[in-house]
Amino acid sequence: MRIVLVGPPGAGKGTQAAFLAKNLSIPHISTGDLFRANISQGTELGKQAKAYMDAGNLVPDEVTIGMAKDRMAKPDAENGFLLDGFPRNVSQAEALDVALKADDVKLDAVLDLEVPEDEVVKRIAGRRICRKDSSHVFHVTYSQPKTEGVCDVCGGELYQREDDSEDTVRKRLEVYHTQTEPIIDYYRTQGLVVTISALGKVDEVTARAMDALKGDK
Repeated sequence: MRIVLVGPPGAGKGTQAAFLAKNLSIPHISTGDLFRANISQGTELGKQAKAYMDAGNLVPDEVTIGMAKDRMAKPDAENGFLLDGFPRNVSQAEALDVALKADDVKLDAVLDLEVPEDEVVKRIAGRRICRKDSSHVFHVTYSQPKTEGVCDVCGGELYQREDDSEDTVRKRLEVYHTQTEPIIDYYRTQGLVVTISALGKVDEVTARAMDALKGDK
């Protein structure tokens, strides 16, 4: 299957992408991974992206699209892929359609993870990260440490990242509504959108997504 995964920040796209890709035996292709791989490998596209990023500028669509096209052409993506974080806007969605059409393939579904805005804010603004090891993540509601402000694993101080503050989260949501959400309507006209609730336990959402992708909505 060839799938595009969309949803607001805090919807759990990364987590669901990993599980869905494994269940469907297709590669999980995320924008972040594309950038890191191209930059670390010193590809021409990676050099271009790094130059923009070092200058504090957004990487142009054509660079991101070029990276995605190269990745989708790899042998492991021959029978499908799951795109996470791309396309990010309608112009990228249109470019993706052109690229796929050139290879005589098309998307099978656009999976829209739906989460109420207040829940998004609650999920992200409630995160607390360990200063000693950022992989140790807690939450003031869903995953509380035994001692407030102290990491259970290593005893490090827990803190709220600046980009996890409520004001920042709401600004990120504004960007999502303005730039990314319109691609849902774009793909809906093609009959590709499958919307599911992303509320509940991780395995429940994964099962819901798999049923929806199989057509058991």
